[in-house]
Amino acid sequence: MVTRKVCQFLQRRCASAAAAVRPPPAEMLSQRNAVFSREQARQRALYPRIEKIEVSMHGPGLDGTLLIMNKGISTPLSCARHLTEYHVNNSVLALVDGELWPLHRPLTHSCSLSLLTFKDNDPTVVNEAYWRSCAALLGQVLETAFKDEFNVDLLSTVEVPVTSGAFCCDVVLDPQLDSWTPSEESLRSLTKGAQQLILKDLAWEPLEVVPSVALEVFSHHRCKQEEIEQKAAENPKGTVMLYRCGDHVLLSGGPLVARTGLCLQYEVTALHSLGQGPWGLHRRAQGLSLPLQLQAHHTVWRKLRQRAEKLVEVSRPEAAPASPPDSTSSQPATAL
Repeated sequence: MVTRKVCQFLQRRCASAAAAVRPPPAEMLSQRNAVFSREQARQRALYPRIEKIEVSMHGPGLDGTLLIMNKGISTPLSCARHLTEYHVNNSVLALVDGELWPLHRPLTHSCSLSLLTFKDNDPTVVNEAYWRSCAALLGQVLETAFKDEFNVDLLSTVEVPVTSGAFCCDVVLDPQLDSWTPSEESLRSLTKGAQQLILKDLAWEPLEVVPSVALEVFSHHRCKQEEIEQKAAENPKGTVMLYRCGDHVLLSGGPLVARTGLCLQYEVTALHSLGQGPWGLHRRAQGLSLPLQLQAHHTVWRKLRQRAEKLVEVSRPEAAPASPPDSTSSQPATAL
């Protein structure tokens, strides 16, 4: 126990030191991707020989279907490709032996598998994953929407129910932007950025890692260090889940859907100021979306949008950081 605490302390010290000298955004993206790819390759190398596993499919018209797949290589999406085009295009998540499983996560043992869609009798977990994924997409847009000289720090994911009316992403923008109030044009620009990612139909690649790897991925983001340790402590395996979408790597508190192309209607509706927090001026970006299999008439969408503009209240304790971030710039700025 003492050894583990010492290791955590040293990991945090190293990460804090790296965060103090922050490289340009493009360099940070490259560094995160490099660490993600390196760890992904290491995990794939754990299965040097092709071993077969049996996957028993369950669901409408699938009961009794047995697939022979490759251990550590085949994913639930691989299984869907052995079925029909409908299963490939409409599957959102999987259940592996009753456990929620991302479609792109390799299967590691013989198992039972169910493919989940938005039109299941009880789509609760699918809707939750979709809302979480929409928030992840919003964070990805925010992180790259501003000029390179402006720092953007994504805070821990705000888990809100679909019934809240909007998905959320908390963020701290560069201190130069503290006086900036987003216009309707700015929100439309953010929406356009999200729609471009949706059109690319990018996969959300999952990767389960130990905290030290996650700390290396986010070595230039001090606000992520405590979140990583907290999520690892909450997981019996002591690991955390990373996802990669294009060149964006994120930390997630739950499963994400298979790909950005599952989003259809998507709009960024608001960016609210929450006041000063441990890392600076905290803001809450909000949005509204409906998936590919569900569409709303424009009059219904307009009413949903009006609701999604209102601040979503989330009560959660904020932990004070070990060392507050620097705020050295003071010149005026133009954002988006």
